[in-house]
Amino acid sequence: MTDRPPAPSPDERARTVAARGPATLLPPVPSLPPTSAPADRVTPLLHHVHDDGAVSVLLPSNHDLVRWDGELTSMVELVDIAPVPLRESVRGLLWITGQLVRLPLPEARTVALSIAAVRPDPRLLDLGHGASLLRLTPVSMVIADADGTHPVTPAAFAAAQPDPVCHQEGGWLRHLDLSHTEVVHTLRRHLPEQLRGGHLRPLGLDRYGLRLRVESIDGDHDVRLAFSRPIGTLRELSEELRRMVGCPFLALQPGV
Repeated sequence: MTDRPPAPSPDERARTVAARGPATLLPPVPSLPPTSAPADRVTPLLHHVHDDGAVSVLLPSNHDLVRWDGELTSMVELVDIAPVPLRESVRGLLWITGQLVRLPLPEARTVALSIAAVRPDPRLLDLGHGASLLRLTPVSMVIADADGTHPVTPAAFAAAQPDPVCHQEGGWLRHLDLSHTEVVHTLRRHLPEQLRGGHLRPLGLDRYGLRLRVESIDGDHDVRLAFSRPIGTLRELSEELRRMVGCPFLALQPGV
């Protein structure tokens, strides 16, 4: 039995998905009267996952969830989507379950200012002008991806950090997919023999390695290629990719 390549821990992966994934709010159907329960998932006007795992969601003020008086047990689902087009683009899911409550306007404005300090967004200006802010206080979290399904405690989530290259990942993978197909083809030599005949695409990137998707007639297969050391900058990433393809002079910087 061989050791698996190193990968971020479940709590780190949860923080990474929370930092960039689109979100939907699952309607708390069992808690609402049948006449007023929303029929579908709710896509917030804006969402933000705080460092402690609490989720702020901005909704139209006339929404049923805003008009509900008191707490509701609900769930926010965040989706990790591959930045390049794939047959199966969802790479992972993060579910945050907790108590949802509408914030009074003065408190909502304070929270909105804290969000704007790290993530300026003009939609926050709609608060109090047709939009209301709700907060989901986490009770449990679950991350599900290619590495398995794992519970994550709010304390572990708060102690972790997103992957250091999570916000650069999308641009890098798109650049690799569109401008360096020869590099992707060369990486085929690192795959198991039975997978080398499939269509190879870049799937994911973190400080420990590069993930590839092999699309073949018998299904999709994901393979992780480990870096020689954890990376934290784009320069280190470029060096690792050049090492993998065996060409130290290859220009891999985006835009080069």
